[in-house]
Amino acid sequence: MFQLENKYFLFALGLIPVFMVIYWLLNRWRKKSLAAYGSMAIIQQLFPDVSTSKRTWKFILFILAFILVIIGIVNPQVGTKLEEVKRKGADLMICLDVSNSMNAEDLQPNRLEKAKQAISKLINKLEGDRLGIIVFGGEAYVQLPITTDYSAAKLFLESINTGMIPTQGTAIGNAINLAVESFGKDEGKNKAIVVITDGENHEDDAIKAAEAAAEKGITIHTIGMGSADGAPIPVYRNGIREGYRKDNGGNTVVTKLNEQILQEIAATGSGIYVRASNADAGLNNVLSAIDKLEKKQFDSKIYSDYEDRFQWFIAAALVLLLIELSLSERKSKIYQRLNLFNDQK
Repeated sequence: MFQLENKYFLFALGLIPVFMVIYWLLNRWRKKSLAAYGSMAIIQQLFPDVSTSKRTWKFILFILAFILVIIGIVNPQVGTKLEEVKRKGADLMICLDVSNSMNAEDLQPNRLEKAKQAISKLINKLEGDRLGIIVFGGEAYVQLPITTDYSAAKLFLESINTGMIPTQGTAIGNAINLAVESFGKDEGKNKAIVVITDGENHEDDAIKAAEAAAEKGITIHTIGMGSADGAPIPVYRNGIREGYRKDNGGNTVVTKLNEQILQEIAATGSGIYVRASNADAGLNNVLSAIDKLEKKQFDSKIYSDYEDRFQWFIAAALVLLLIELSLSERKSKIYQRLNLFNDQK
């Protein structure tokens, strides 16, 4: 297992372009200053020992040393001891809609990003519960198998986008069925499914899937993403908005929240329905409902001991800095002799 203890220090790497600009400006200023004394050919004859390439190498060594220092401060850690612990918690599967309609911007920055932000906050509040993520459009896929590794959950969550499923649509029933399968065969009232979507179900019988899940004692909560008035669906190419999605008649497609289907699914699954807003995505209410679930004890393997690896990077940085400090900006005698030998020839 690998982790970064102080990962926020990675933002310091953004100083590298600043250093490069400063270095370029200093070189430009130096050349202008020297040009005031005459042509560069004459100046090179007056200062034959000065090496511009060594100055560049010194800067490169400094940048490499800076990168290694930052990595050292971030402190990469490697898990060395795997320990089995007993935990109590509920099993939670999140079914997240990634169809194109989730790009609509009636929630800011858009429906999908708002949902991802809310899920990330939910993960921060989980204590001992197991979590899995299913993404669905026209089809449903397991993005993250059920786990207690919340760090991995956040990494998988960040990679979710509307282009990851080629088949467009909103197969809510398919997602619910896959979530039920992902729980395994264990019985008990410690399982819940959270469906996050705009509710535009066009593919299957979501109510029938909810009934099948409810028969197994699985609670289903739904969160509606969007507004009743609806919003157009932006179309992007290479990160640049080109306009809005249109139908075959050339009319702009407006995607609206279908609250009725989501309310029916939640009622069938003995759960709650929450409509998301810009102020609140509704997961707090869902989390409160999940806390009331029967908790199940299960074994979990976690890394309980980590070894620091910062010393290797700091040591390498010191070596590079020593080389940079000892490297003179003058041309080496061997280079000068070879150059003199070539001139004599």
